Amino acid sequence: MKKGAETELVIQSAAYEGKGFTKLEDRACFVKNSAPGDRIRAKIIRKRRKFYEATMLELIEKGPERIDPKCRHAEVCGGCSWQHVSYAEQLRFKREHVRDHIQRIGGLKEVEPLPTLGCDSQFYYRNKMEYTFGERRWLTREEIDSGVPIKDKDVAVGMHAPGRFDRILNLEECHLQEEISFRIMDFLRNYSLKHDIPAYSVTKKEGFFRNVMIRSSHHTSDLMVNLVTFEDDPELMEKVKDALLEQFPEITTIVNNINDTWSPSSEGRYENILHGPGYITEKIGGYSFKIDANTFFQTNTPQAEKLYEKAREFARLKEDDLVYDLYCGVGSLTLFVSDHVKKAVGIELNPVSVKNAHQNADENDVTNCSFETGDMKDVFTQKFVEKYGKPDVIITDPPRAGMHPDVVKTLNDLAVDRLVYVSCNSATMARDLQMLQEVYNIDVVQPVDMFPQTYHIETVAGLSLKK
Repeated sequence: MKKGAETELVIQSAAYEGKGFTKLEDRACFVKNSAPGDRIRAKIIRKRRKFYEATMLELIEKGPERIDPKCRHAEVCGGCSWQHVSYAEQLRFKREHVRDHIQRIGGLKEVEPLPTLGCDSQFYYRNKMEYTFGERRWLTREEIDSGVPIKDKDVAVGMHAPGRFDRILNLEECHLQEEISFRIMDFLRNYSLKHDIPAYSVTKKEGFFRNVMIRSSHHTSDLMVNLVTFEDDPELMEKVKDALLEQFPEITTIVNNINDTWSPSSEGRYENILHGPGYITEKIGGYSFKIDANTFFQTNTPQAEKLYEKAREFARLKEDDLVYDLYCGVGSLTLFVSDHVKKAVGIELNPVSVKNAHQNADENDVTNCSFETGDMKDVFTQKFVEKYGKPDVIITDPPRAGMHPDVVKTLNDLAVDRLVYVSCNSATMARDLQMLQEVYNIDVVQPVDMFPQTYHIETVAGLSLKK
């Protein structure tokens, strides 16, 4: 079948990134925005030696798991990919997703993940949202085909259109964070239009507003607005700050990150605190945490508590244990386990996060935690073990890329009694587990749904030393 050809398909299941999967001729065929059981008319948009990609032209018959999306942008926004599928099916798919990685990539055929631990709130669960300003907004196919003149087509604030770094989907609603998040974003969009403040252009390398990041606390009333700009303009930002506080007095802190480089990062080269302390406070497991604009913190607070409880359960902690917490961030998991062990030591690359970790330990009156700064492969060495002692338990929570081979080797060389692997990418976790199985048993794998309406899944694995 050639590229551009049209055909009728019945979607069999779901695949990576939440795309529908079926067989076409002798190849796999992936279709975005389809659901298992859907009968559709589709157009082939990509042909490869082993697979096709198609786009859905018409939904002929709904599959049993298809539902109506809550958001009008669901099919074209990069923020959600599975609003059109029932939550029960989302949870089932995520378990299958983890199983595929563990068994196919990791080669661990005998390991069966537990059922996915679901989220009580399938919407409004995020404590952090990042919206992007763009000089030109993404026009949907419906808008283009309508022939109706488009107003404000050169201004947008919202999410990146899927696969496009230079086009922004102008959001008219969003249900991932509390409603005030969208209202703040919408206010800033209208403010920039009214006062002729240009959005940054990634192609022209000019403009002012780049991003607005909103962080909220689940357990306190703290609310942060972090405005990322291409220039440092204190006079203008003072006016923006005053306008925000007049409209939204519940905002507790406003920060201006200045990213005057060509990097697309929302983390500025430096920052100015315009209002409040410059951080918010969140709680997990009875501990309070200060979160700066650019420090990592779990995005779904209630679900993070469930995740940490699983990690602590799999660690089977004892009161005389020494615990290492690798990639510890602001020390949230380190402190979470601290009252169950003799001592906990965290390692983190980001110095701001380590500074926050020390502050969090002090303000929670935790005296049995230490933190070190540096690249894991350089810090986590025999010299480090000589300084702190051989651990009884290691908890590792690496970034999406997984662990450096040197770190995996050190874990195998240490041969600790218990090891807990927390992962936001089950593919790289499976790769690392394949190497770790030389020394450790993989006892349990628990998927935890931190991100409903998306294909992303967090996973906790419990390992024990082979005897």
